[in-house]
Amino acid sequence: MLARGTSNFLDDLRRQLSGQPPAGTENFVVGRDVAVTEGKVVLRNRLIELIQYTPTTEKVHPEPILIIPAWIMKYYVLDLSPHNSLIRYLVAQGHTVFCISWRNPDAEDRDLGMDEYLEFGLHAALDAVTSVVPGHGVHAAGYCLGGTLLAIGASAMARDGDTRLVSVSLLAAQTDFSEPGELSLFINESQVALLEASMAQTGYLTSDQMSGAFQLLRSYDLIWSRMIDEYLLGDRRAMTDLMAWNADGTRLPAKMHSQYLRRLYLNNDLSAGRYPVTGRPVSVGDIAVPVFCVGTASDHIAPWRSVYKLHLLSSAELTFVLTTGGHNGGIVSEPGRGNRQYQIHTRAAGDGYMAPDEWQATMQTHPDSWWPAWSAWLRERSGDVVAPPLIGAESSGYPTVCDAPGEYVRN
Repeated sequence: MLARGTSNFLDDLRRQLSGQPPAGTENFVVGRDVAVTEGKVVLRNRLIELIQYTPTTEKVHPEPILIIPAWIMKYYVLDLSPHNSLIRYLVAQGHTVFCISWRNPDAEDRDLGMDEYLEFGLHAALDAVTSVVPGHGVHAAGYCLGGTLLAIGASAMARDGDTRLVSVSLLAAQTDFSEPGELSLFINESQVALLEASMAQTGYLTSDQMSGAFQLLRSYDLIWSRMIDEYLLGDRRAMTDLMAWNADGTRLPAKMHSQYLRRLYLNNDLSAGRYPVTGRPVSVGDIAVPVFCVGTASDHIAPWRSVYKLHLLSSAELTFVLTTGGHNGGIVSEPGRGNRQYQIHTRAAGDGYMAPDEWQATMQTHPDSWWPAWSAWLRERSGDVVAPPLIGAESSGYPTVCDAPGEYVRN
């Protein structure tokens, strides 16, 4: 036991010093074991690759889905192994699915800010989607920080009279940061100033800096219990696809990360109607299309009561789901997985407010995954099925670039 533990420790130390990923990640190679849903990259710019997935049904709903993942993580958390890929599930339900894959920034990208993530990310992807599938509105879905970006972008679109969105889905995404939970322990003026000084040297926040903060939030699960099991007891934990993905870190541009921390966490500008897009403030309350919002019960990054605060900002039709699991595991929650349940309720447009604890005590609990409820919600807000669109639109400037999962996800 002691010999195994020592061997595990030395192997981990060697991997860390040489910059190698943790043991077992070699069994989850991007494009071979994970991120294997078939599709094509139909747009590549300085910040994103846009993947259009190959249909697997004879007919599809006419309104495509555009997924905006967070760029603090690789997109394929939503396309893990075939059995637990949310993207593959949506395609199998007859949806035309597009997903952004963010480029991993380096020092040359230090001046990329939130405006660039809107311009080259959300807006560029939306332009491509509506060119590939013209004449139909788009169901937009954002996860984590990608959901916050979507809320900002959808607010600006509503302000400017852009009607291309027919619904907005926010998965574990905050729009009000007044009570961000345990992460607030690491976000105050002095901490942000320290990070800014560090990023001024490198041009970015390293993946180790980001993952270190998240590990401290769950120090028992992610640090101490693992050390006891693997080093003292000699029992190496089996690597999973979600764990391997979590070890595949990303960097964050200095300007964007500073804006994100100051404008959203410290100043809470979005919920206060102070967040500027193209020089003018936006309001989440301007979003009038139906909204589907998911909170996860054990979330340490976007606590569900914080996510629930969207009820205070928006009077649009709002369907809220509270599911078991954490920030990642609650979203990656495929049908048939044991010990999963969720609550769901649709508040009609203009209806009154219900406090989160009352909501939780009142709403019926359903077994299994929330995915089918989301698919049904999307289906009810979509038109009759049609023949699938072509992949890409070369005549409109969107030729197929390469096979999914693309190149950006590998860097």
